Amino acid sequence: MVKSILLVGVGGQGTILASKLLTAGLMEAGYDVKMSEIHGMSQRGGSVSTHVRYGEKVESPVIELGGADILVSFEMMEALRWLRYLKKDGKVVVNNFKINSMPILCGLADYPADILEELNEKTTTRVVDAAQEAEKLGNAKVMNVILLGTIVKLMGLEGINWEKIIRDNVKPKFIDVNLKAIKVGMDLV
Repeated sequence: MVKSILLVGVGGQGTILASKLLTAGLMEAGYDVKMSEIHGMSQRGGSVSTHVRYGEKVESPVIELGGADILVSFEMMEALRWLRYLKKDGKVVVNNFKINSMPILCGLADYPADILEELNEKTTTRVVDAAQEAEKLGNAKVMNVILLGTIVKLMGLEGINWEKIIRDNVKPKFIDVNLKAIKVGMDLV
């Protein structure tokens, strides 16, 4: 059986690194894994999504509408934007974090005030404050690995050697804080 994980966020949030760590861990565990990245003006704060699919045999890296087992949103508005990709019984993790898009910054649009309420009306949503947890660890940039930890826990992937994956893929000076971050993420859900 193939499982599909959709990670979405805004350029600069570390969505792609989290996806690469996830992919490395799944491959290490012996799964056939396919990953597809979509960078929509990511360097300028645009939408970024990564599709990660794993199982015994994966034919396509792309998650179809209504095909994601889990949607992890690094930014609140992105959760609404990508919600149509979630399975009816899928899980949603939303980082309680907002980044104003260019239209909002220019005064052409307002950031929706009721995103979390709307998400809860449509599906069971777990809200985490990965930014606050990252600040507690002393490095705002580990928010992505905290969110990776939520995926690990919700998808039952705790048996993978995540310490090895982080040690093999993260710069040496950031290994310790990332090891703490993945554990924090697992403990949040």
